[in-house]
Amino acid sequence: MKVQCRKSGRCLIVALSGEMDHHASDLIRRKIDDAYHVQGAIHIIFDCKGMNFMDSSGLGLIMGRYKTAASLGGRVAVTHVSKQLDRVLAMSGLYKIIQKSDDTESAIQALEGGKQHA
Repeated sequence: MKVQCRKSGRCLIVALSGEMDHHASDLIRRKIDDAYHVQGAIHIIFDCKGMNFMDSSGLGLIMGRYKTAASLGGRVAVTHVSKQLDRVLAMSGLYKIIQKSDDTESAIQALEGGKQHA
């Protein structure tokens, strides 16, 4: 699993590629948390374009980052969600608290523009 973090406005964009499983989730969590605090972001966008698998530890990772962002007034979005990942996120109920966008630009617009998740 690879993770690349960059900041755009008040959003930390986390590009994920490979398989998100329990072996990778702890290291990725630390990388995201470090980048989030060092770069002073408020919102987090998970770009899942290169992700080909996620298990429950990945759901836990997203949930934990949501809690961190929400405690600071931020929100979380996911982009480039495959059909398989979309099904997992929907069944888990995460779409009740995070936003899904087609691409990173629309996620930034939605989060920075203050558009609330429905």
